[in-house]
Amino acid sequence: MSNLAAAANASPYGSLVTYIPLILMFLVLYFLLIRPQQKRTKTRNMMLGNLKKNDKVVTIGGLHGTILEITDDIVVLRVNDATKMTFDRSAVNTVVTSSAVAEEKK
Repeated sequence: MSNLAAAANASPYGSLVTYIPLILMFLVLYFLLIRPQQKRTKTRNMMLGNLKKNDKVVTIGGLHGTILEITDDIVVLRVNDATKMTFDRSAVNTVVTSSAVAEEKK
């Protein structure tokens, strides 16, 4: 008889209520970890896609240089007057000065 009484008093949403903490944890993880990482990846890919000749860049190793040549996968940087170095495009970390910005300042 006690099982029937417990079943009669049980909420029809009982099984749904047990999944609410799991759903909330997933939502928190999505908005705190996954979404910001997707935004950073999108901005980095856009920056790598917009690289142009004469942009001043910094590589992931901390090397500063100016882009002399650029292809789909390779970037040739001028480090000083006598030194040219070849890197993968993905090795560029940041653009310090874009060639478009440099031309506007002139």
